[in-house]
Amino acid sequence: MDKATLSISSKNYSSWSLRGWLLAKFSGLDFEVERVPPDDADARKELLLLSPSILVPCLTHDGIKVWDTLAIAEYLKEVRPRSGLLPADRAARAHCRAISGEMHSGFSSLRSALPMNLKRHFPRHKVWARAIGDIERITAIWRECLAAYGGPYLFGKRSMADAMYAPVVTRFLTYDVKLDAPCTAYCGCIMALPEMIEWIEAAKQEPDDIDELDMEF
Repeated sequence: MDKATLSISSKNYSSWSLRGWLLAKFSGLDFEVERVPPDDADARKELLLLSPSILVPCLTHDGIKVWDTLAIAEYLKEVRPRSGLLPADRAARAHCRAISGEMHSGFSSLRSALPMNLKRHFPRHKVWARAIGDIERITAIWRECLAAYGGPYLFGKRSMADAMYAPVVTRFLTYDVKLDAPCTAYCGCIMALPEMIEWIEAAKQEPDDIDELDMEF
């Protein structure tokens, strides 16, 4: 069997690439990374609009190509059933899939107002009013899960949901979003993951390929 390959774009700007990479890491799959140049039209659209429908990330494994982050998650659950990407309990699995799907398809105002940028920090950043509702919904999801499953991750142990919401954690830190104690603790837990530390260190070494004027700060 050939080694798996995961195609990603910018580590600094691409939230979807981070999600796909974390899912592959969490699954324990042995894979290599192939970086798509950010001047490619689809990759650039993915970076700027953070759309889940672009074909990056893309996992190639055992002759099979899988794109779309949720599809990658479900595929990895099949080939690595003991990875813990989904909880063991049926009700918790359904809950995990539901909030992961909500992250996958929603929160467009947050995506526009707070683009992912791991190299920068904007203290006292004024969040657009239309993004506040998204922030409130996300933090409500976090509090509900942490209370229901006991933390420190959304479903007790790290899962697909933590990979899906990890880029939001970085956005909250980049733009100095004020959070309550449970959400602050969750952010600290995610940022302390060895996988997150590895990704962020690599992102800081990445060339600034994209004109920041295009990032619509």
